[in-house]
Amino acid sequence: MNRCPACGTTYPAEAKFCPRDGSRLVARSIISPPAPRNADSQSAAAPPVGSNTPARATEPPARTMRNTPLTPANLVGKVLEGRYRMIRKVGEGGMSFVYLAHDIATEDRYAIKVLSPALSEDANAMARLRREAALGMRLAHPNVCHIMRLGETEDGMVYVVMPFVEGELLADRTNRIGQIPLSDTVTFVRDMAEGLHVAHQLKIVHRDLKPENVMICQREDATEYAVVMDFGLAKERRAEGELQKLTATGIILGTPEFMSPEQLRGRTLDARTDIYSLALLVYEMLTGKLPFLGRTQQEMMIARLRSDPIPLRRMRSDLSFPEAVERVLSKALQRSPEARYQTTLEFAEAFASAAVDDGRPSDSRILGKLFGR
Repeated sequence: MNRCPACGTTYPAEAKFCPRDGSRLVARSIISPPAPRNADSQSAAAPPVGSNTPARATEPPARTMRNTPLTPANLVGKVLEGRYRMIRKVGEGGMSFVYLAHDIATEDRYAIKVLSPALSEDANAMARLRREAALGMRLAHPNVCHIMRLGETEDGMVYVVMPFVEGELLADRTNRIGQIPLSDTVTFVRDMAEGLHVAHQLKIVHRDLKPENVMICQREDATEYAVVMDFGLAKERRAEGELQKLTATGIILGTPEFMSPEQLRGRTLDARTDIYSLALLVYEMLTGKLPFLGRTQQEMMIARLRSDPIPLRRMRSDLSFPEAVERVLSKALQRSPEARYQTTLEFAEAFASAAVDDGRPSDSRILGKLFGR
């Protein structure tokens, strides 16, 4: 279960935001009591004390391992195609498993995402993935975790090799401290915008930009930077008429809090859908909440199609934001793509300029650092 830190309401694990106040939900800890020690819980290899029944030998673990077929979920300790030793699982989702792997020849570290059979057997998804993998090296950028190689094992497991990026997920950072300071937000937005811009120039649209897909990393001098993750991993370009499929029991594609209006409507997407998602992400970084409310997650999605976002200063009256920041976010969150900023760099520069609109000297250094002025 997940819990709203503001109102305390609990929701199913798949929910990410409270529909009452827009707060990001946090995991609710559930501690299971220890199992009772009784006859039923004793090992089959050890008979009860005083029993005349001889102990039964257990089957050697090695034989069990040899008989266990390899799947995307159980690759720890295995060597993929004689090259990548799978060290540990670092993440998983409905369509893939992610491992930390070492190149056995060079000891270089990589992140390897092994796709589920359902995804690897989807001809359209794989055609798109192959096209984007071909562009992967051109997408190499300090602010992007890009595809380095697309491979397939002899038994048909499809995998993607990417740089291994260490840091803290933006979602975890926001959950941990409540909201990101304006100056840090400007820096991270610039980083994300630069990475996205390189992808957009290659006609690659991320389509799934959210805090869980952004890593906050640290350089040797302790300065921080943002890296956009999960580029080009065969995500669907369209929501397939999502609004028509909303039901009382859930949403077809999960909980797409950061989808643009055109993505919710199932329309063709371009770079401007990422700009909308980036603006939603910025709003959450600054406030810890999303700008659209509703009694249910479905109502929150419908509000994104029909309503204007709640102003920053009304959502968080305890925080001070320059009025220009409101104007920039309002433009980036326009329902019509034509009314938004047309490139991520344009949005990032407008946001950085707006952040120093009130003349605060602490923030005025940002522009000089970011834009060389």
